[in-house]
Amino acid sequence: MTSRGRKVACETDSQANKTGRLLPKQERFHLIPFTRRKVLETGLLGSLTVLAGSFAARAESSKKRGPLVWLDLDQEALDLAYTQSHYAPNIRQVIARWNTSSAIVRSHIGNPQRFSYGEKPIEELDVFSTDRPDAPVHIYIHGGAWQQGKAETYAFPAEMFINAGAHYVVPNFSWVQDVGDSLFPIADQVRRAVAWVYRNADKFGGNAEHIYLSGHSSGGHLAGVILTTDWQQEFGLPADIIKGGLCCSGMFDLKPVRLSGRGKYIAFTDEMEHDLSPLRHLDKLNAPLIVAYGTFETPEFKRQSEEFAKEVAEAGKPVRLIVAENYNHFEVIETLANPYGILGRAVLEQMELPAPTR
Repeated sequence: MTSRGRKVACETDSQANKTGRLLPKQERFHLIPFTRRKVLETGLLGSLTVLAGSFAARAESSKKRGPLVWLDLDQEALDLAYTQSHYAPNIRQVIARWNTSSAIVRSHIGNPQRFSYGEKPIEELDVFSTDRPDAPVHIYIHGGAWQQGKAETYAFPAEMFINAGAHYVVPNFSWVQDVGDSLFPIADQVRRAVAWVYRNADKFGGNAEHIYLSGHSSGGHLAGVILTTDWQQEFGLPADIIKGGLCCSGMFDLKPVRLSGRGKYIAFTDEMEHDLSPLRHLDKLNAPLIVAYGTFETPEFKRQSEEFAKEVAEAGKPVRLIVAENYNHFEVIETLANPYGILGRAVLEQMELPAPTR
């Protein structure tokens, strides 16, 4: 099924900020073809060429490209399209800021409760609890190319959620290099973490019937995996245990990821590619979805988000696509910590929570 010429509800952050609400569906539909050249022509990637000048110069130069590997990308271009540091030179600064911001949040609201959802030491989750009784729960799945990251780095949105009246939960899970270079154990862990929250929400005052989810980067991929899980068959739980999801800057079809340089540290198989590609399991999607990315992201991360949102819309399921103007891959997720930020506002609206006033 081709992705070209399909329609999807889409808004930019500037549109959302002007209205303060989700634009009417008929006002937000537009066509976005999916070749890199056409996307560039729409202007969505215009500013990206400044940041990635060396890549653009290579593509436009007289240097002969290698054989095409994926769409109109040769191997070098595809590898760069899945290398965030090439498009976000401030990567170290922003990740350091996540840690600093998380430390500041903990100094304001205290350390989280920590619970085990499995037998391995890594199988723990941090819970920042709100004072509101029987409150909804927001679970955040962190990124890190499946190779790095830990819950304590991602405390920075916690204060916003608990002040809005929601519990904020961040699970830890294994890194791919520690589990045989396979994504299956990681997917199993995040699914079990979510199942634990559903079954044990009362331990921290949460409402199991109001669980929401977000994920960023490789965590955006894992969030997509969770949202397309057959909860009834695999866990004996209701099919709709997740009431709403945000997939920010993720990957939803693993085929091009497998072909890229990421295939050097992940032992992809046909089964893994198929089973863990959320785009191929939309029949199991039972929650309203927000898909978001920044305009300074790589061409492939943009295309992945655009195509995922279009396929969800084509399947007749509710989806909202947010394009964050002038944010790169690492900067955009910081807006989740601000109730008036691009993602913070969208998630609070999805959870039907007012922006906190304190």
